[in-house]
Amino acid sequence: MNASITYFDKTISMLNRIRETQMPNIEKAAEICTGSIANGGLAFLFGNGHSRMMCEEMTPRQGCFVGFVAMVELALSNHANIVGTNGLRAPLHLEKYEGYAEEILKGFRFGPHDAFIVISTSGIRPVIVEMAMGAKNRGLPVIGICSREHCEMSVPAHSSGNKLIDVVDIIIDNGCPPGDCVVELDGLDWRTGPTSTVTGGMIINMLRCRVAELLLERGIKPVLLPSHQMVGNVSAQEQLERFYESYRLSLAHLYQ
Repeated sequence: MNASITYFDKTISMLNRIRETQMPNIEKAAEICTGSIANGGLAFLFGNGHSRMMCEEMTPRQGCFVGFVAMVELALSNHANIVGTNGLRAPLHLEKYEGYAEEILKGFRFGPHDAFIVISTSGIRPVIVEMAMGAKNRGLPVIGICSREHCEMSVPAHSSGNKLIDVVDIIIDNGCPPGDCVVELDGLDWRTGPTSTVTGGMIINMLRCRVAELLLERGIKPVLLPSHQMVGNVSAQEQLERFYESYRLSLAHLYQ
């Protein structure tokens, strides 16, 4: 079979499995985020490496709304160059360094209504485990998004023996196989066709849409980032300014 069709079929199967198995946990996660935002809190998202993309898929993104905050640490994520400055070697080393996550968390002043989402397909790297543990220690409810199969079969990398699934309140399984990739080709020693971006993006958008719906049910109208690629659309520009100001005000407790 054509490899592109193989990838499509296997990934669609994973998306269907998310619909069939993960709705209860997506609903619980949505209720946590809704409660945070409705009470003036924030729902933070953290992921290093490629998982950073899931944070940015939540916000800032057309259709996103005030209340979600992407914590993107460039030292752990900015490796598009692969080699040289901002290459891949340093971030892969840093994510194994215990104590680094706590230094990131010290840069924020979390409030009583905040929540935390930690994203990692493997769910075992020290920076990921410590980020979840640090948020829990600060009294925040913590949601994890990972491959449960990959995480369960992996040896813990943190000295505590914990993995992401051991320390969070809710796990949403992105359904990816160990190693993420799903296409095997004769002549290649390793599989290709990673899936976590597709399944992770689906989970993020399902969560976003449900939170918006739950906020409206509470009588709270989310302030959305509009599509601003409409030349001459005055209402879109005005909404963009409203989004900027509302987002700025939402961060007030971080700096008090």
